[in-house]
Amino acid sequence: MLIRLAAAVVLFLTSFVSALSAQGRPAGVQTDTVEMREMTETVTVFGQIVAVRESAVATRVAGVINDVPVQVGSSVAAGDTLAMMDTARLEIELASAEAQMAIATAGLEVAQAQFDRATKAFERAEDLSASASISGAQLDDRASGLAEAQGGLAQAQARIGAAENAIALAEYNLRNATVRAPFDGIVLAVSAQPGQFASAGSLMATLLDTSNMEVEANVPSRFVEALSEGRNVPGKTGAGKSLTLTLRAVLPTEFSETRTRPVRFQVTELDPSYAIGQPVTLDVPIGASREVLVVPKDALVQARGGWTAFVNDDGKASPRTVTIGAALGDTFEVLSGLSPGDEVVVRGNERLRPGQDIMPVGAGGPPQSGQGGRPESAGGPPADAEAKAEDGDAPEEG
Repeated sequence: MLIRLAAAVVLFLTSFVSALSAQGRPAGVQTDTVEMREMTETVTVFGQIVAVRESAVATRVAGVINDVPVQVGSSVAAGDTLAMMDTARLEIELASAEAQMAIATAGLEVAQAQFDRATKAFERAEDLSASASISGAQLDDRASGLAEAQGGLAQAQARIGAAENAIALAEYNLRNATVRAPFDGIVLAVSAQPGQFASAGSLMATLLDTSNMEVEANVPSRFVEALSEGRNVPGKTGAGKSLTLTLRAVLPTEFSETRTRPVRFQVTELDPSYAIGQPVTLDVPIGASREVLVVPKDALVQARGGWTAFVNDDGKASPRTVTIGAALGDTFEVLSGLSPGDEVVVRGNERLRPGQDIMPVGAGGPPQSGQGGRPESAGGPPADAEAKAEDGDAPEEG
């Protein structure tokens, strides 16, 4: 019994001495620096991804559809076939136009020969009339013959032009019997079927240009004046994917019910996951950018009367009462209490005591205590206020 009692006393004394020794060591903490950043006031608006080009592709010639090699969801490149018309009649029309061209060419040769002969006859008659070897009536006959030959030549030349036009039209129809994609995209709908007769202008397929998308958002009218073309605006899709947008245009229309105006933003980098109609949340700037002092959110601990940050003051934890403003990413604007370059504790600050010795460790090093409350927005409650209240470290809000 005495041996057990002595062992217990030794164990107690050893634990007590170890605790005292641990309290004498500096607290391991992680720190960060207070710095100046550019800040722009923004307003959150909601928009959606829209297509810049969505085309209903139609046939330019009438005829029976032979083949439709695409289906809904097919990816096509510019020039790929969407539908093919029957070309038998069109080939016959082209052959007929070429035959008419041959006839017109032969007729032109005959007319040219007649014109040349009439020209020579008239010239001889003119020479003879000067020596009175030919009567005036004969000269008139030669002139009439020349005029008729000239008219025949003009008529033959016109037939050549008509034949050329007929060939061009037949080639145009034959070429457009194959309906092709006007740009790279995805087939959204197919409106043609093999065996179906289609008149000129009939819809073959609907094509969406996936290489060019924009975001349209309705921005409150009072903020429109602050927008400028070419300004970058951050956004997030409904799936949480970040995207960079560039303001392209403020459309000259307004919705009187909501007092908003539609604004178009170009999508700088496209992603295969983007879809037309996909919702997007945008942080639209409503003022000029300005330089502000910011502190990491993790450096702030809620205390009685406001927010406190511990500054590394030559190895001592020095508390500072901080007044914060707007949120900027994972930081808050500092209105008072800190200066640029201050080294603030961001991990292990919940259990620090004023004046306590601290020893900063590398980023990601183990904190000496659990993370406690952090502000969610300017003046907002700590995220883990209940945990702090249970620990008894943070005083009640005043």
